[in-house]
Amino acid sequence: MRGTRKYQHVIETPDPGKWELAGYEESLPISEKSNPMTRELDKADPSQLVQLLRDCDAEIFQEEDENLIHYHRLYSESVLKTMGDVAKRVQEVLKNPDDSLVVLSGCGTSGRLALLLANSFNGLLKGLHKTPCYCYIMSGGDRSIVTSQESSEDNPQLGAQELEKVCEGKKNVLFIGISCGLSAPFIAGQLDFCMRHLDVYLPVLVGFNPVSMARNERIEGWHSSFRQVAERLQTLHDSQKGFILNPAVGPEGVSGSSRMKGGSATKILLETLLLVAHKAESNVPVTEKCLLEILRTYERAHKVTYSQSKKIAALMKQTATSLQKKGHLYILGWGTLGLVGIMDAVECVPTYQADWRDVRGFITGGYHSIENKEGDLSSLGPQFSISHEDFVKNVLPSVSETDTVLLIFTLDDDLNQIEKLVALVKEKTSNIQVICHATAGQYLPNSLKKTIPSIIGLTWPILFLEYEGAFIQKFQRELSTKWILDTVTSGAYTLRGKIFRNFMVDFKINNSKLFHRATSVLQRLTGQSQQRCTEVLLQSIYGEQTLSEQIRNTTIAGHVEAAASQDKVLPVAIVSLLRSCTIQDSRSRINSSLSIRSAIESSMNVPGRKRGAEDSESR
Repeated sequence: MRGTRKYQHVIETPDPGKWELAGYEESLPISEKSNPMTRELDKADPSQLVQLLRDCDAEIFQEEDENLIHYHRLYSESVLKTMGDVAKRVQEVLKNPDDSLVVLSGCGTSGRLALLLANSFNGLLKGLHKTPCYCYIMSGGDRSIVTSQESSEDNPQLGAQELEKVCEGKKNVLFIGISCGLSAPFIAGQLDFCMRHLDVYLPVLVGFNPVSMARNERIEGWHSSFRQVAERLQTLHDSQKGFILNPAVGPEGVSGSSRMKGGSATKILLETLLLVAHKAESNVPVTEKCLLEILRTYERAHKVTYSQSKKIAALMKQTATSLQKKGHLYILGWGTLGLVGIMDAVECVPTYQADWRDVRGFITGGYHSIENKEGDLSSLGPQFSISHEDFVKNVLPSVSETDTVLLIFTLDDDLNQIEKLVALVKEKTSNIQVICHATAGQYLPNSLKKTIPSIIGLTWPILFLEYEGAFIQKFQRELSTKWILDTVTSGAYTLRGKIFRNFMVDFKINNSKLFHRATSVLQRLTGQSQQRCTEVLLQSIYGEQTLSEQIRNTTIAGHVEAAASQDKVLPVAIVSLLRSCTIQDSRSRINSSLSIRSAIESSMNVPGRKRGAEDSESR
């Protein structure tokens, strides 16, 4: 078991991987590297998929290894010190809530987590009869809760405007900008705004790359790159006028999919430091020991979660079967576990170019439970209907045996209501699964147990802690649910052929980050130059073999806009490059293949094709 002199790990973390060696995919930031552990993810069966993704999640808790390249990890003394310093500044806000604010901001998954965390800690304060002082910002607004709005991520000016608007009249604002890859222009604009108004704002950047790996291309229509903004923020660190929290947690199990490990690490890091700040406000000093005690509870959550690996694999297999048969996965959750379900469902759309109907999340109480700023959005269309009532009224009538319904609840929720819902669902499909969270000593009633064929039961120890400490169990359950859903949906889409090796190869190119990622994946799979890969990517976006000067001179933002209405852009480009065939021929081959993965794999084996760097490495 690995550990430091100060701290012993709860779980066995994998030995440091190849990604930590100097020179491994050195042109790529950690968040975009391919994890050597999951190099053959696409060939794994459900049980192996769960094991591989479990080990990737464990890397969050891995400590530094002096024999390898020096990346600061979550348990590094420098990271723990910065967490403590930020916690002390949060404490100052808590003492003067009328004039002060803690703002959490992010794009996509990070924005949804900002909402979840802001509501959790406002709830903690309300329970103590104190003034709520947390606020969230999501690029794309509240529509981003239930739909993918990734294009707004590219607008730094909009980010600054949104921040200024929510902070109007405040004298002391602690701003936490979350960008897992240190790349989102929306967050760069907010950090820049903070640094121009340090009399009011304390900027904190959260991400999982070293600053030297932050995106360095100048943001279109703006004066700077993200790296330049991060470097300016870094200079404020010693004077404590700004902070960067960027431990390395390793590459994602599915390369670049920061909804997974990046999202989990964000939740762990921020909840830990904010809980310590609240404990400190109750006259418990901020110490490294306090931070470590809470971090250890998240390690326990990992252990409890993956003790159910066999049942998680069964749920993954059932979900993949439903999706393969053109069925659906419907996730019905209670309380914040419902919001975690909605988050996972929404993230499948851009990640795997899934239809929004494929995986859908519903929450008891709908928007009232979410407590979002813009209120009930269900009038915007069926995609925005997220309550259990919406499911029963509008979705359940069309549910069939090809569909899977997953219920997520705790034994403190309304079990009579759950039992009635199970009875309704059983009339339509026998594919009912449950994730049930219990505290030690609680048991699922036999009446409910008999009606549900498959139950992932997670039992948590009783925590004899003060009021703030009781929130730890809520956070553990949310994280555990997130880990299970990330694993199930990522694994299901892998089984469906949406992953090649461990690369996403069919994602929506709907912002500049994803345009650059698509070019990078093309280079790595084909061994072609960046210029050639960009050219073929544009051919795939526009459906034209010969690119006009107008297309060549279009900005990346223009290419992203054009790509938004197209499907299979990246796989078409990959096959076209591998086979040296036209875009039209490539699209035809993909459409006639069993899966995107099989189309790419058969193209890799074309006689006479030159091997790329990725091929040589894999043999």
